[in-house]
Amino acid sequence: MSQVLALIGLGNPGPQYAATRHNAGAWLVDAVAREARVELRPEKKFLGLYARARLGNSELHLLNPTTFMNKSGAAVAALCQFFKLAPEELLVAHDELDLPAGQARYKTGGGHGGHNGLRDTISALGQQKQFHRLRIGIGHPGESHRVVNYVLSRPSKAEQVAIDAALDECLATLPLGLAGDWPRAMQRLHSAK
Repeated sequence: MSQVLALIGLGNPGPQYAATRHNAGAWLVDAVAREARVELRPEKKFLGLYARARLGNSELHLLNPTTFMNKSGAAVAALCQFFKLAPEELLVAHDELDLPAGQARYKTGGGHGGHNGLRDTISALGQQKQFHRLRIGIGHPGESHRVVNYVLSRPSKAEQVAIDAALDECLATLPLGLAGDWPRAMQRLHSAK
């Protein structure tokens, strides 16, 4: 992975969505902001909640778009244009149906896999899809027709405990990656139980 300068957490705005599975990416950005002791504040030009943070020795732009999931790309593009960020300098955190709750994985590039936030981000950045992702497992409801209600509902208590543990692991591995040691960050995160 190349040097990451911005962490973007995908989710939906508003209190009715704050605790839903689809906001797992935004939960990570919230956790990083707490760890760095900075406050995410509304920033109109980035269409989201923004802060600049220091993790270890690394400076990082934090953004939670407030454009709704399927319009995330507008916020990501606005941040990139303002700070002259290339897609490969982004780490986009998002919920992942294909991983069980409690697992998280780093990934570079790829398609959207049906995820509307990723779909819109890829579209907004053009054909260049090589931004980095942090996939936060939320599990799958088992049947495709149940996915929309599933991602827009709250996890069970046991699932939330598992997701919170995965977020803690993400938080612990981010400074390694930001310092340039992505292999070690990945090895630690991908082997976490």
